[in-house]
Amino acid sequence: MMRHDIGEKIDGRYRIEDRLGIGGMGTTYRAIDEQTGRRVVVKVPSLALIGDPATFSRYKRELEIGQRLEHPRIQNLIASGQLPAGAPYMVLDYIEGQPFRGYLDEHAPLPIDEAVRLAAQVADTLQYCHERGVVHRDLKPENLLITAAGDVVVLDFGIALLQGARRLTFRRLSSSVGTPDYMAPEQVSGERGDARTDVYAVGTLLYEMLTGTVPFQGDNAIAVMGQRLTHDAPSVRRKRPEVSPQLDTVVRRALRRDRTERYPSMAALRDDLLHLDKVTPEADIPGRAVASVPLAGDLPSRRAMALLFGGIFAVLAAIGVLAEVIHRAQGGR
Repeated sequence: MMRHDIGEKIDGRYRIEDRLGIGGMGTTYRAIDEQTGRRVVVKVPSLALIGDPATFSRYKRELEIGQRLEHPRIQNLIASGQLPAGAPYMVLDYIEGQPFRGYLDEHAPLPIDEAVRLAAQVADTLQYCHERGVVHRDLKPENLLITAAGDVVVLDFGIALLQGARRLTFRRLSSSVGTPDYMAPEQVSGERGDARTDVYAVGTLLYEMLTGTVPFQGDNAIAVMGQRLTHDAPSVRRKRPEVSPQLDTVVRRALRRDRTERYPSMAALRDDLLHLDKVTPEADIPGRAVASVPLAGDLPSRRAMALLFGGIFAVLAAIGVLAEVIHRAQGGR
């Protein structure tokens, strides 16, 4: 891993103040741009990433997306360059704010009006992205900041889908499809996802803001993801009865298993959030499976669930490996 020390200058210009994070994709620093006096974030990919063409495509995809987007509630790309040793880097806005995961852990469940306002902000920001051919695909509290003014900023387009670009393949499941708690059913099934995949993630975010928990919970990622394939999310009102039927309807529409039944766009979701008085409440649809959590002592059921979903994901993993082999055999087209 290529690392830089506090006080060191990246490319002779960006003086490092602090190391913000180290991950499989590389290292992120807070720095001062000595030419402008502006505080920025510098992302430098790891040497291992640079040496893996398939994984390095993810970094280049994020850079290309950054060149397409400029929005007050996105961490915007400022510049990019290459170090003398040959490693690339990108420079992003530095945003004063609190990680949204920490904010939720401290304050959730949020006041209903605040949760609706923040969800509408995120939906509006992602509508901007979708209009420019970018689907985030990894929206979660860890990829959001909340500013002192109470606005939410979207970060990290590392696994975003760029319309018209070829499919990227990755060795690690978690890098390619998102985060278990926020994954849409089609991502669990190995599909690329589209704008409605982000709609599902915003629905999950709103659910967690309103209740303090995500819709599906289990002992492991396989159990959590597997529930999405067989169950619709339970009603918010079961955990927080003071939520209006209109808002409950919006959340459930965003979280439909079948994406054709979800909001067709972020604009439609945003508009309903901003005009809840015009939403026609819908009752639970008879026959829809609703997620249930096994009792603590119901070990046979829990073991059966683990075996079932373990088998499902073994098949999915085998399909992924086969697709990778075919992809490489065809020259990466």
